[in-house]
Amino acid sequence: MSDDGALVSFGEGVWMSAEPVSFLGMRLTANMTLLRLGDDTLLAHSPVALTPARRAAVDALGKLAHLYAPNLFHHTWIGQWSAAYPSARVHAPPGLARKRRDLRIDRGLDGRIPEPALAAVADEVHIDGFRLEETALFYRPATTLVVADLVHNIGRPEHAWTKFYTRVMGFHDRVALSRMIRWTAFSDRKAVRRSLNEVLAHPFERLIVGHGPPLVEGGREALTAAYRWLPDVAATA
Repeated sequence: MSDDGALVSFGEGVWMSAEPVSFLGMRLTANMTLLRLGDDTLLAHSPVALTPARRAAVDALGKLAHLYAPNLFHHTWIGQWSAAYPSARVHAPPGLARKRRDLRIDRGLDGRIPEPALAAVADEVHIDGFRLEETALFYRPATTLVVADLVHNIGRPEHAWTKFYTRVMGFHDRVALSRMIRWTAFSDRKAVRRSLNEVLAHPFERLIVGHGPPLVEGGREALTAAYRWLPDVAATA
């Protein structure tokens, strides 16, 4: 996927753009997803760096009316976009208000109050019991699930440290979740499993992740396999 600011089509009403990022010394890419909503406006999910080329590409598609930070990590550049598009509503997890006092948050992502324009084309599923406070989006027109750090698809990185870390943490060359997140980010595993079951009840094939290439097919099966380590609620009752 291009990381020069261009938007790449990924199904009906879906576009993507990637940006190189560094995290814990790893060299990764972060994905931004643009969705066309029911009122014909646009939503930017996990906005990446606001470059002139990226802004021009977005403006060519329509009016950007919503900025979406899906969890407590994917917010780095949302302030840039909010300043450039002051009329756009900012959606973010409630906990982000403590991390980003500079950021205006118009709607807290806690699974309680739906956004009408978004609800017309997408289902939001808040992942309860997940300390990252993530909300997953199922975009109905393209049968696509959009997540941030619920799962990764890093592939086979050539950078030495990135290769070592992803192998040690169990997400090298497969769709999986970092063991570090598994160890530290779940406060209530039963609640996570219930939320994950709600996500998996949606009929998606395409899967967009926060880091790494999207899956054009087999997304539901890949997410199911990535969470086999998490027992079902019935099995732990």
